[in-house]
Amino acid sequence: MEIILPLVVGFGISFVATLLPGLLNMTAAKISLKEGRRNAIFFALGAATIVFFQAFISVTFAKLINRSPEIVSMLQEVGAVIFSLLTIYFLFLSKKKKDKCNPEEVHVRSTTGNYFLGTMLSALNFFPIPFYVFISISFMRAGYFFFNNLFIFLFVIGAIIGSFSVFYLYIVFFKRFEHKTNFFLKNVNYFIGSITGLIAIITIIKILRNH
Repeated sequence: MEIILPLVVGFGISFVATLLPGLLNMTAAKISLKEGRRNAIFFALGAATIVFFQAFISVTFAKLINRSPEIVSMLQEVGAVIFSLLTIYFLFLSKKKKDKCNPEEVHVRSTTGNYFLGTMLSALNFFPIPFYVFISISFMRAGYFFFNNLFIFLFVIGAIIGSFSVFYLYIVFFKRFEHKTNFFLKNVNYFIGSITGLIAIITIIKILRNH
């Protein structure tokens, strides 16, 4: 039970948190369609690598961050700026760049390139840090989380597996229905931009309410 509980908790929380369409899983689907499943899997591995550090740092310093609400507020403000910039890029700049290129031409990155793309986009997502902080503290108060080294390590492993599982589901799902995805390919940047824009708006509203 000491081993299974943190794995299940980490997997379940990460799986549910990542299941809704987001920047990372939608990008993984896009890479799967344009560059193949192998490259998409390397992208997912890169994103999951950063999840390890985010989850580990979050739960390790959860008590400290919980005593300093201004830190959580600062992370939210930084995240709002990042996602606002991403929204502008996907809705406006990426379209202009695409219009200048041959629409039939597909740029295929190497597996290493996709891995580092996954780490970069995942590192830009600051929201998992306060998320895991809040979750770990909430579960601690409920008696399902303990701040010891073994529990934290297994929780983080479960979170990695949960995140990668969702990425893989997106990769397989969109690749399997590739012949029906012309609309998705033409509008994927709008989808991603809408998601990042919605996240930015929700975050800004929360920040304004807190102030």
